[in-house]
Amino acid sequence: MDFQKIGLKKLDMYIIKKFLGTFFYSIVLILSIAVVFDITEKIDNFYEHNAPLNAIVVDYYMNFIPYFANLFTPLFTFISVIFFTSKMANNSEIVAILSSGVSFNRLMKPYFISSLFITLLAFVLGAFIIPNSTRGLLQFEDQYIKPFKTDNKRNVQMEIEKGVIMYIERFEISSNTGYSFSLESFDDKTLISRLTAESVKWDSLYHWKVNNYVHREFDGMHEKLTRGAEMDTIIQVQPEEFFISPEEAPQLSLGELKSFISKQKERGVGNVQAFEDEYYRRYSYPVSVLIMTLIGVSLSSRKIRGGMGLNLGIGLALSALFVVFTTMSTTFAVNNAMPILLAVWLPNIIFFTIGFILYLKAPK
Repeated sequence: MDFQKIGLKKLDMYIIKKFLGTFFYSIVLILSIAVVFDITEKIDNFYEHNAPLNAIVVDYYMNFIPYFANLFTPLFTFISVIFFTSKMANNSEIVAILSSGVSFNRLMKPYFISSLFITLLAFVLGAFIIPNSTRGLLQFEDQYIKPFKTDNKRNVQMEIEKGVIMYIERFEISSNTGYSFSLESFDDKTLISRLTAESVKWDSLYHWKVNNYVHREFDGMHEKLTRGAEMDTIIQVQPEEFFISPEEAPQLSLGELKSFISKQKERGVGNVQAFEDEYYRRYSYPVSVLIMTLIGVSLSSRKIRGGMGLNLGIGLALSALFVVFTTMSTTFAVNNAMPILLAVWLPNIIFFTIGFILYLKAPK
């Protein structure tokens, strides 16, 4: 490809190669260290639960690496920009570039071309590709590290269709059986029928079987009552929908997350905050790559007495601060302490403000 024809000059190609080269090198280096620490931390779990070596390598670490690479992409980007830009500033390359008549805004062009490429890559991976691999990671963790799935669910209540409310006191996934079952149908706010049963058992798809049931139909002041030992019925829900936990949000693609949240809200099911947080974060996290690039360039383009070491120190401190703000925003979102959309985007808003101030103070 002739980069001259698309307006990319030697300076642009020089910075883009530095940027992307340092970015992918830092990913390999840091994830290698992360894998070593993770093995050290979890080796007892692997041994205790007799995890096969093939499952550890293929099902866990082959999914662990892309998941965490994408999760920390903004920080990898930030550290990469700080590292190679500080080195350029320390070698007086930035001074020479600006002295030759190139404006600071023009200097930032290759940075944002590179960060835009990383942003789009992170979005596509996070929205559509990595969720599939995360399923294997979560299944492995549930089986061999720390189980988070339960085999029973209590007090299941949801609106399965418009005006149709289902309640199950306890449901056991091992037998696909629920106890103390009721199904109420409303016309606006008027109760028109109620089906209660000692137990209900899932058969297939939306086919259920109720046992020892009582069916009441209401028509004004009149009531029709039917009793029976067993009856087949159609209920628009499946057992696995009772057991979806917040830990499983990362395994859903962007479309699946949107559909799940919409469906659960229509059914009146609470505790979807973790899924909404994950959904909005799929958009906010890639954008933070651009913000961290702005901060990194503005911070490290000036030659200072402390050199690259001081810039890296400041960069690591800001990275830690970004992680803290991200963790806090997730807590706020899940606990409904503030609107989820605001909580998810709050770290980007704060760090964009920091980046804009640093940009104004950067050498022009």
